Amino acid sequence: MLASNIFTLYHTVKYLRITQIVNRILRKFKRIDITTCVSMDLRTVKEPLARLEVMPQSYFGNMTFRFLNETIKVNNWNDPELTKLWTYNLHYFDDLNAIDASSRKKIHLELINNWISENPPLVGNGWEPYPLSLRIVNWIKFIINNNINDEKILSSLQLQVKVLSQKIEYHLLGNHLFANAKALVFAGAFYSGEKAEQYLNKGLGIIDREIREQILSDGGHFELSPMYHNIILTDLLDLCNLNRVYQCEQICQRIDDWNTVVQKMIHFAVAVAHPDGDVSFFNDSAFGIAPKISDLISYAERLGVLEQKSKFLCDNEISFDTAVDYTFLEYSGYVSASTCDSKIIIDVAKVGAEYIPGHAHADTLSFELSIFGERLIVNSGTSEYGLGETRLLQRKTKSHNTIEVSGLDSSEVWSGFRVARRAMPKNINVCSANNKLLVEGTHDGYARLHIKTTHSRRWVLKDNQLTIDDYVSGDYLRARSYFYFHPDIKISEESNSLILTLKNGRIVTMQVTSSFELVDSRWYPQFGLSQANKCLIIALKEPQVSISIRW
Repeated sequence: MLASNIFTLYHTVKYLRITQIVNRILRKFKRIDITTCVSMDLRTVKEPLARLEVMPQSYFGNMTFRFLNETIKVNNWNDPELTKLWTYNLHYFDDLNAIDASSRKKIHLELINNWISENPPLVGNGWEPYPLSLRIVNWIKFIINNNINDEKILSSLQLQVKVLSQKIEYHLLGNHLFANAKALVFAGAFYSGEKAEQYLNKGLGIIDREIREQILSDGGHFELSPMYHNIILTDLLDLCNLNRVYQCEQICQRIDDWNTVVQKMIHFAVAVAHPDGDVSFFNDSAFGIAPKISDLISYAERLGVLEQKSKFLCDNEISFDTAVDYTFLEYSGYVSASTCDSKIIIDVAKVGAEYIPGHAHADTLSFELSIFGERLIVNSGTSEYGLGETRLLQRKTKSHNTIEVSGLDSSEVWSGFRVARRAMPKNINVCSANNKLLVEGTHDGYARLHIKTTHSRRWVLKDNQLTIDDYVSGDYLRARSYFYFHPDIKISEESNSLILTLKNGRIVTMQVTSSFELVDSRWYPQFGLSQANKCLIIALKEPQVSISIRW
């Protein structure tokens, strides 16, 4: 067992960058300077801050909060009985900029002052760099929107920025580093003077590097999570918004490049969204954490980043010269295809950025499908972080619409945010002809069983039919194919077929060339939420199996 653990750890650590390892060590010994800051002046506001108030209310006064589908009256900002993620949300202060936030100005001011009194410097979750980053941005937006000039609040904010500047998350990188940099840019633009310029330039330097690193050529975010993609897109739009407010020379020099990146990211987000406008469930994704793409398009238009909204919304519509309209997001590894009645999103991707796979699932060659505007086939989703069994289950291959071989995961997900050996997609082919779309690919995630053990899958989509052919080669004990249905789908069995009734009453049929069983399962569409659904499991008695879905 020890040898196995060491082997798994080796295949996890070998992908890390030296800077991650070095900074993980240095953080343990670094002393943070919290000496009193010299009061900094505020920069002059040139234009009002455009509001993005799309997330639901989460603070209801009297220290009562609702996060992750759980409402709690808080007596301690760092209650050890609360989960880490719930506590993090408590310290974000997202409600300052949530729906109808202006009507709660009084209780928000009381809440801010309570936080200052109850959270001395460097004590508790609120002083960790990620919640620090989100709270700094939320406080600055609140101060600008409400014209706050309270010395106690401004002094605390200034100290928080000083601490953050010394705790940048170089050991994690990825979306955390982007959030750190965004907060420094906000602070550097909000304040004026030499120190503010240092924050601004440091934040912009990181943003410059991370845009090149994290945003792929097809507009996708390199962690390959549709949810985190929308979070980073929101961050970038917020930075464009900040430019309108202060018109700092350093930001103005970058705004054209940022606008170009935003448009590519919007194109990607539309491609991997379902017809209901919300994210698909690849890697760590769930409803209610990031704004929907329609809200982000509207935000971009108000900021002047987009001129033609229809340019992006039409990506979900059928073209006039073919029955199948598709986009191959080659650098990210997703294929998005639509007919007049369907949309499919296919994962032929790697697990994500090699050195930061914390939000990756073992979902290679999985897919999601909507018919008649409703979700039909769905991946498991994400309802929690941490080290629990449910977290691990949601990352496993058998929780996705793909094939599990010999009880193993295609990529070795372990702990809460770790991946050892990873599936590598191969022989990816995407082509369209005769009003049909063909997508096919193979991965080698099971080669650790035997060098020739592979899973190959082919999708063929046409006007009213999707066929999926799977082939598993090599030496293995067993193989199982999983298909998860949305909870709203009513299912009846008929011979070797399933009759699927959508919520709108439309009928879809699913034929299988092998024996199968329909079992109870769970779908996790939001953090803290679980819904009963059904899963079709096909045990491969032959190396090949085929299904056909008609509507």
